[in-house]
Amino acid sequence: MVYSYKHGFSGFAAKLTESQAQQLAELPGVVHVIPNSLHKLQTTRSWDFLGLSPQSPNNILHNSKMGDGVIIGVFDTGIWPESKSFGDDGLGPVPSRWKGICISGDKFNATTNCNKKIIGARSYIDGFLAEYGQPLNSSRDREYLSPRDANGHGTHTASTAGGSFVGNVSFRGLATGTVRGGAPRARLAIYKVCWNILGGQCAAADMLKAFDDAIHDGVDVLSLSIGSSIPLFSDVDERDGIATGSFHAVARGIAVVCGAANDGPSAYTVHNTAPWILSVAASTTDRAFPTPITLGNNKTLLGQALFTGKEIDFTGLVYPESTGLDSTAGSCEALKLDKTSVAGNVVLCFTSMARQISFIASTVVQEAGGVGLIVAKHPRDILTSCVADFPCIEVDYEIGTQILFYIRNPLVKLSPTKTIVGMPVSPKVAYFSSRGPSSIAPAILKVRFNTHCLINLALGRAQSELALLTYTGPVPA
Repeated sequence: MVYSYKHGFSGFAAKLTESQAQQLAELPGVVHVIPNSLHKLQTTRSWDFLGLSPQSPNNILHNSKMGDGVIIGVFDTGIWPESKSFGDDGLGPVPSRWKGICISGDKFNATTNCNKKIIGARSYIDGFLAEYGQPLNSSRDREYLSPRDANGHGTHTASTAGGSFVGNVSFRGLATGTVRGGAPRARLAIYKVCWNILGGQCAAADMLKAFDDAIHDGVDVLSLSIGSSIPLFSDVDERDGIATGSFHAVARGIAVVCGAANDGPSAYTVHNTAPWILSVAASTTDRAFPTPITLGNNKTLLGQALFTGKEIDFTGLVYPESTGLDSTAGSCEALKLDKTSVAGNVVLCFTSMARQISFIASTVVQEAGGVGLIVAKHPRDILTSCVADFPCIEVDYEIGTQILFYIRNPLVKLSPTKTIVGMPVSPKVAYFSSRGPSSIAPAILKVRFNTHCLINLALGRAQSELALLTYTGPVPA
């Protein structure tokens, strides 16, 4: 026996052979025998942009008392309780209806790590271990056998949903302000169902046990930034632990809010489309980080970056293909650099890939002696933080082509990034956010909500690890 489910629904999880499972399924009174399955993880200014500033007295934030009295259950990789986002200053007693508990474990002390903000903390791993096939080794797997977060994803999502006010927060001096969650006075109940192994895996059996406990504990809303792998399960597929568990939670008056996933921009990639689940997309805000690129002819072009180091005065500009290397030398994902021509210069490269390419390419350029990198790519609504104090500026293909044509007389100056807010734009679905309709049931369009995301500051595992992340996930009002 792995688990017994008894609060929200009746059942159990056990290790069975295929023959045993078939025999059990044929017994009277057995509704379903379903296989265990693995799911995956799906991150300041946003709330003001959405008109939810604490300084505005007549908005939903104040009308809802900033979530005071609401209990948010978070299914994720756990929590880093020392983060200032989880301070309980100014909060009243824990709601008397709360029946949950905090459980101590590896590097997590229920007495000192739980408070009036983190009012519950549990972890579930037996279902995962049944699939993983070997015991968890904390040092080898860089994981904690407790509610403590070794990944950072759960801490991020918890602070985004219900983090307390934390003032004077920035990313390397950019985007300075007060960071908070959508419901800063809400209480948090942490259910660690995902583990920092194989890229972040969450077993259906563990999630079902967490749903069962959350129903018993008395949460008001459940937040899950978790989904299936593509190809997606049918939303009535017996393997989908999220759809099954959330059905029982919703039947008992608990709202279940799930991330729509980050597999966009293609259609039919939206996750968690069961009709009883509220699916949430990621969207842009009115904040930008323009970074001036001045060419030798004094023409200034604007890119986007998170560069806070010293200005790089006029220096050489190099495109690897023009140095006599092969025709793929200027591709960011396969940079081939002549150290003699790169040393002390800025490198231009082009890519059709997303996300982490800028970081990887900047490392290659820095190791070759370069002093900066300009990445021409399709705009994807996400900025990559590169090596500290190393200018890594992203531009679109049009600007990249202008720089390429200019490169015959190659001089360039890179200036530090600035923060601009109040841009006259409406929120739009972020490039990477999954799109509907459902791949299994196209009549279900989804996404139901398009909420804040980019660019979003959330407090990580330690205060010094503040990061610019993306989050496709729920924010309860």
